[in-house]
Amino acid sequence: MPVTTDEGAHARPASVGFGITERSTFLCLLKASHPLPAAAVTALTALLAAAVGLGPGACARAVAAVAAGQLSIGWCNDRLDLARDRAAGRRDKPLAAGTLRPTTVGAAACVALLACIPLSLACGFRAGWVHLGCVAAAWTYNLWLKQTIASWLPYAVAFGLLPAFLTLALPGSPWPPPWLTAAAALLAVGAHFANVLPDIEEDVAGGVLGLPQRLGRRGSIAMAAILAFASCAVMTVGSPGPVSTGGGVLLGVTLMLCLLTVGGPPALARGRLPFVAIMAMAVVDAALLVLAGRTLAPG
Repeated sequence: MPVTTDEGAHARPASVGFGITERSTFLCLLKASHPLPAAAVTALTALLAAAVGLGPGACARAVAAVAAGQLSIGWCNDRLDLARDRAAGRRDKPLAAGTLRPTTVGAAACVALLACIPLSLACGFRAGWVHLGCVAAAWTYNLWLKQTIASWLPYAVAFGLLPAFLTLALPGSPWPPPWLTAAAALLAVGAHFANVLPDIEEDVAGGVLGLPQRLGRRGSIAMAAILAFASCAVMTVGSPGPVSTGGGVLLGVTLMLCLLTVGGPPALARGRLPFVAIMAMAVVDAALLVLAGRTLAPG
């Protein structure tokens, strides 16, 4: 693991000591889990599970499995990034700030991963193994691929298979259509490029050289926007039946945002507008993904 070994010296400041309360430890653990991305993926899973026709019990099991997987991924990520976060002075992260012990985060990641196994398999044998494959892809990103040119691959695999995890939990265990898998994968890879934008300079300085960092800020903005638009286009055209008026409007809006983001002046890349525009496109894509899932519901 690319972390320092002097955990005892940095695990907590003297002002905290052994007086960390259970409540503060819980809050620090929650913050270290990357709660916003984890909550977004879990909420999207809940909406998509309901859209494809899973009943309340099956939906709850799928959401619990995804939540456990997301927690394990977030804690694993923060534990492995400890040395870089300390070097970058990331006081917003509990581990780097010393308000949380590295052993606590490592244990939490392992417990969440172990809990994810029975929760996933409770959704059905085939569905469970697909989800465990998604989680394994994300852990592979944390452990290895994050710093390589293939950093996008775990996103494509993990999120691309999310619809399959849910449809395989339906009676008859059907696979989703290829266009839905492709759209989900494109959305996830676009999110990967967008997600690095706030910290891309710090990542490069810390030696994290995934594909977005190698392309730089301008290149990552362009890739994120193009992939988000591609996801919208695949869902709009691939969904059965003629393209609806609403779908055409959303596709047009996404195209305009893509052109604005990619074709804007260089000074635009240094502001927050590209990130906001890409996030707006991602929200549209997520909504379309849920709507597309409704076409797969039995009956």
